[in-house]
Amino acid sequence: MRQDEKNIETKTNAHLTHETLKFHFTPVETPVPEEAATNPHAKQTTQVADVVDALREKFGDTVGDLIVYAGEHTVFVGKAQIVEVCRWLKDEQGFTYFVDMGGVDRFTDGDRFEVFYNLVSITDRKRIRLKIRVDEEDLHVPSVTGVFRAANWNEREVYDMLGIVFDDHPDMRRMFMPEDFEYYPQRKEFPLLGVPGSLPLPPQTPEGDLTLDPFPAAHGSKPVKSYEEPESD
Repeated sequence: MRQDEKNIETKTNAHLTHETLKFHFTPVETPVPEEAATNPHAKQTTQVADVVDALREKFGDTVGDLIVYAGEHTVFVGKAQIVEVCRWLKDEQGFTYFVDMGGVDRFTDGDRFEVFYNLVSITDRKRIRLKIRVDEEDLHVPSVTGVFRAANWNEREVYDMLGIVFDDHPDMRRMFMPEDFEYYPQRKEFPLLGVPGSLPLPPQTPEGDLTLDPFPAAHGSKPVKSYEEPESD
């Protein structure tokens, strides 16, 4: 009998008979050394060792670790030099297409956050990913909107979700949450069901009270059903 078939157990009672859902175990594979690992989906466009070498020659110690994963190159650069690096990649290496950027909460004691930038050279058909580390004690990062205008909304979203401030951004406002919202939803300590009372929602009827809990049923209270709402005057 296969391992997953052992998980089938027919349960009966006086009223019904049902079968529990089948599930398949994922076999544990032996780790493959990085140098021996191959990615059948890797594209030549992500092989930019020459660009990385040029970066190191131009910026020296500003360029940090190089991570090669799944055939893609990710280069760590100094936070203070991110604008200069992006401008050089755009003007000298042809990476004129700013694809996207985002933030990551690593939830570590030092250099808690990361900001990544994905750039593409359409002419040379190459793509590269830059990363910078941001410490929780200094959440300021130079804005790259002076190099790539397309970074405007991306930087606002990272600010809104993680609280990282992009200096010299032309319009550093929150994008989704209200300006007076006290939390940053993409941080690891933010509860999945939100913070009750932090974001009052409109009442269900014009005369009703504000809904202070976005997920009342999850926190033990039962919201009024629509057909039980009092009629509006």
